[in-house]
Amino acid sequence: MSPHAICIATVFTTALALAAGASASAGALPEGCEPARAGAAAAHARASAPFPPIQLQVRTPLEPTVLPSAGKSYLVYELHLHNFSAGAMSLRGIQVLDADQSGTGPVAEILEAQLDKRMRKVTIGDSAGDPRKLASGQGTVAFLCLAFDRGAPVPARLRHRILLDGGIADGPVIGTRATALRVLGRPVVGTNWSPDNNPSLHSHHRMGLWVAGGAAQISRRYAFDWKKYGKDGNPWSGDQRDVRAYHAYGEKTVAVADGTVIAAQDGYPDNIPRTAAGFEPAVPVTMESIAGNRVVLDIGGGQFAYYAHLQPGSVRVKAGDRVRRGQWLAAVGNSGDARQPHLHFQLTNSADIMASEGLPHLFDRYRVQSAGGAAWELRSREYPMGSAVVDFGAD
Repeated sequence: MSPHAICIATVFTTALALAAGASASAGALPEGCEPARAGAAAAHARASAPFPPIQLQVRTPLEPTVLPSAGKSYLVYELHLHNFSAGAMSLRGIQVLDADQSGTGPVAEILEAQLDKRMRKVTIGDSAGDPRKLASGQGTVAFLCLAFDRGAPVPARLRHRILLDGGIADGPVIGTRATALRVLGRPVVGTNWSPDNNPSLHSHHRMGLWVAGGAAQISRRYAFDWKKYGKDGNPWSGDQRDVRAYHAYGEKTVAVADGTVIAAQDGYPDNIPRTAAGFEPAVPVTMESIAGNRVVLDIGGGQFAYYAHLQPGSVRVKAGDRVRRGQWLAAVGNSGDARQPHLHFQLTNSADIMASEGLPHLFDRYRVQSAGGAAWELRSREYPMGSAVVDFGAD
């Protein structure tokens, strides 16, 4: 393995939460955000700082921002760990501490007994051998999710302690209000929308760490695949290979905010949807074609709204246009790297679909279907985490 390569050999998936009287109405947490003891005593006493310091880099490329959703406040972020020493390191645990409350126990921790259960391997780099051992030059990424009950105080700053065989490595202090949290309008119109692939261990968006533009980034950290499902649980009715049989196909997509069109691509054909027989895109997937037909909006403040996989011939704007919130942009399609018709929507810190960091955001107003579908519950200035059926209102 080249020492100059970014080696992401293993992934720790830490399910971290502060449980302080959880609300029964909040529903189940997304996979990877499970409740844990609040104020647990530290399992390891902190030793005096060694010299030289343990050569484990602990880095957070994008600091988190408190994200409200269904009675909880979430922090979603990653720790990039890299062994810069000449020898191997064995990771035994991760503790999350309130940086402004010295002497208190961790907000959350994962120790060796639970570590293996929350470990995932990624396809980037060498993942052979003990997944908890970092050889010299190797790195790993910890995908963290902390869930606080709404109203419970969320620390303004966090510090992370990495427990190792024979030592402890402390990471730098990070903030928890890093991003200007935009309140957006709806990206699609109508009801019965499912916000698929929002942050969880099952989401290829959340786990989709890519080296693009020379940096390992997660542009899809908070992205959605907006889909529609029928009463039978299928997204189509009729011929599964016909894009027009899909409930989401041709639905209107609209601007989530006032802004300027940075890119507007049309002309890519729809794919034949994937079936048990397999899938082959209509055109080869490249960095240029991956999003298919698309619209990218600069909504100000260094934030960009990205609409991907649009219907060919449906894009109604062009680069340079000024658009208003709620303006009709295009229709849901199945172009680019799409297996079935849906709208891929994300907010990022650059206009590139992959060479960017995904940013948290809120939707101004929507309704979610309650358990069993008996009623609809209003949500205001929230982000729809987990499984849900969303109503954005009629056109």
